[in-house]
Amino acid sequence: MGTVDQLPITPDEERLGKKRKFLLISFTIVLVVIAIFYGLYWWLIARFYEETDNAYVNGNIIPITAQVGGTVIAVKADDTQYVSTGQLLVELDPIDAFIAFEQAKANLAQTLRNTQQLFINNTGLQANLKNQQVSHEKAKQDLLRRNQAIGVGAVSKEELTHAEDSLKSADAALTQAQSALLANRALTENTNLPQHPNVLAAATRLRQAYIDYMRTSIRAPVSGEISKRTAQVGQRVAAGTQLMALVPLEQVWVDANFKEKQVRYMRIGQPATLTADLYGSSVVYHGTIMGFSAGTGSAFALLPAQNATGNWIKVVQRLPVRIQLDPKELKAHPLRIGLSMEVTIDLHNQSGKYINETAPIPVYETPIYENWGKEADAEINKVISENISKTANLNANDMSNKPASKKGTSR
Repeated sequence: MGTVDQLPITPDEERLGKKRKFLLISFTIVLVVIAIFYGLYWWLIARFYEETDNAYVNGNIIPITAQVGGTVIAVKADDTQYVSTGQLLVELDPIDAFIAFEQAKANLAQTLRNTQQLFINNTGLQANLKNQQVSHEKAKQDLLRRNQAIGVGAVSKEELTHAEDSLKSADAALTQAQSALLANRALTENTNLPQHPNVLAAATRLRQAYIDYMRTSIRAPVSGEISKRTAQVGQRVAAGTQLMALVPLEQVWVDANFKEKQVRYMRIGQPATLTADLYGSSVVYHGTIMGFSAGTGSAFALLPAQNATGNWIKVVQRLPVRIQLDPKELKAHPLRIGLSMEVTIDLHNQSGKYINETAPIPVYETPIYENWGKEADAEINKVISENISKTANLNANDMSNKPASKKGTSR
């Protein structure tokens, strides 16, 4: 068999082949240029940024609870309403607490009077002791004289016996007077009236009763927005029952859940830019990394994964990263807890630490309870002042039998 002769290439086919070759080379060059530009972009820019849309707004959800039991008689705030620090939220029926408070005041007053009588008794018992000492000395001298006189027959034996009995009686009375004074001094020694244990115990009961009375008015510990209200008028609540929640919107942050490899070069203090789905890309927030969670989300789950049993499939874990927001930007564009965010972290500065070693700072403080102790002490001092002066004046009247001017403190 002979070989088949190849057909000659036509000019059109030759042009088409050159065109295909040119397109292939051009496409390859474009791909190479794109790869170079992308490589340069990643090396110079992209590798210094990590981003995620798995991020959500978080904040303090402060439970408002009843500190004492009682019946709700008024609800002064509702969901979505903004309240200020110290504003009244819920009122409980104060009658029982007020009665206990008044009883504690009366108990302190009575304790003061009884205790002051102990101090006053010291003077009377001391005077009685001196009288008994005089009587004892007199009985002793009488017996001595009769012993001297009986030898010359000046006194009878019966008189001598009476003198001996009188000395024994005086001796017993003296011992009793000494014991009574010592017993009373044991109740009053090394103390004064306001610092007497009985008075302090009654004052403590009054302080507790006053604070319980104040707790029937439930106030906002901080400024914020009301949510999750469950309190209803007429509801009987026990101490610890949650009535509503309070969210201070000026103190919120973002928890961004980054993959493990994304967190590798993150450090505390690195800047972040954020956008919220609520406002769109036109509103940009600026923040900084506050710290990293002590564990991944799955580690703190109610039912953590048991990777040591059965077939295992690796699942990429995410670590929550807390980002602090600029307060001024928050004030201009408030955020609500739970809103979705998109977060981008700038990794250029890696001089910061991965573990937060700074001293803990107070998360939140409230001033609304700090005056209760002072107010309770003022009530205690008022009761003490009134009852010391009244008892002292009564004692002065009894001693002088004359009208005395009243020098108690004004109410």
